[in-house]
Amino acid sequence: MSSPLVPPGETPPAEGSVSSAHQERRDGGIWEHPGAFLVLIVIGAVLVAFFFVARAAGW
Repeated sequence: MSSPLVPPGETPPAEGSVSSAHQERRDGGIWEHPGAFLVLIVIGAVLVAFFFVARAAGW
C-alpha cells in the first residue's frame, strides 16, 4: 500500500505525534538586536569625538 501524497509546505503525520506542525519564526538577521548596534555606533562616535578633543587640547 502506498502512502498518500502530502501537499508542499505541510509536514506529514508521524506515528505517535500528538501535535500539529508549527510555523518557524523568521530569523531577524541584523535587526534581531538593534540596541546592540546602536551601542556600538555611539561608542564609535564618542571615541572619534574624544580623538578630536584630544587633538584640540594638545594631548
